[in-house]
Amino acid sequence: MKPVRKAVLPVAGFGTRVLPGTKTTPKELLNVVDRPILSYIIAEGRAAGIEHFVFVTGRNKGAIEDYFDHQVELEAALAAKGKTALLDELLAELPKPGEMSFVRQMAPLGLGHAVWCARDIIGDEPFAVMLPDMVMHAQKSALAQAIEAYDQVGGNIVVVEPCPEGQAHQYGIVALDGQDGRLNRMTGMVEKPPKGTEPSNLFISGRYILQPEIFDLLASQEKGAGNEIQLTDSMLKLLTTQDFHALEYQGVTYDCGDKIGLLRANVALALANPELGAAARAAIEDLLK
Repeated sequence: MKPVRKAVLPVAGFGTRVLPGTKTTPKELLNVVDRPILSYIIAEGRAAGIEHFVFVTGRNKGAIEDYFDHQVELEAALAAKGKTALLDELLAELPKPGEMSFVRQMAPLGLGHAVWCARDIIGDEPFAVMLPDMVMHAQKSALAQAIEAYDQVGGNIVVVEPCPEGQAHQYGIVALDGQDGRLNRMTGMVEKPPKGTEPSNLFISGRYILQPEIFDLLASQEKGAGNEIQLTDSMLKLLTTQDFHALEYQGVTYDCGDKIGLLRANVALALANPELGAAARAAIEDLLK
C-alpha cells in the first residue's frame, strides 16, 4: 500500500453559518482561544505525518495563504523587542518549502468538486481530506488514528462518531457490516435519514482517507443534494469496487462552522490549555455567578 502523504483542505466556502463574522475574515481563520482554526487542523495533519497540504481556496480567501507566510514587519518588531519565544512560535508554524499548495475552486460547486480540484497535485496515491471547520481534539490526532486504521486494513477510511440521541436525521450516517470494536467495514452511507430509519448512530465527522480512483468518479459526478457535486455520492460508487471502513475515533469534535460549536471549542480548548486553563476557568466561573 502506498502511504498517505497528502491532505486536501477545502477552504473555499462562504462560512454562512457564522456570518457576519466571516464577511471579511475567512471562516478558517476565526480564532479558537489564541490561534485560528486552521492552526489546529495543520497541527493535526503534521502529527499524523502529512507532508503536503493542498488548500482548495476561493475568492476572498487570500488571507489564508498570507497566514502561512512570513510577516516581515511583525517578525522584525518582535525580534527588536526581544520577544523571542513568541517569534519562535510564529516561525514554527510556517511551512517547509513545498509543504503547501493552493488551488482555486472557481465556482461553489460543492465538496466533491473542491476535492476534484486537487487531483493533479494529489496524483495517483491515497490522500486525506480534512474539513477545516471541524476541530477534532484528541490525545492522538484524529487523522493519525485514521492513518493507523488505513495501515491496518487499506482501502478507504471514514472517521465517524456517535451522534446525539435522536439527531441522526440531521447527519450523514454510515451503514456497517456488523459492529465490533471501533473499526468496521462499511456497506453504505445515508445523508440525513428519516427518523427511525438510520442504519447506525455513527455520523461522518470530517476526516477521510480516500483512494485516487475517487477522482475519475468525481469527474463525471452529477449534481446531487443542494445542487452541488457531493463527495459522498462518488464515495458510494467507489464502495461498490473498493473496501470502506468506518473508524470511531477517540476524541471530541467541535464544529467551528457553527456559532455555538465555535463557542464550545473556545471554552473547551481554553480550559485544556496548560498556560491559560486556570485563568479561563476562573473567568468562566465568574461569568456564571
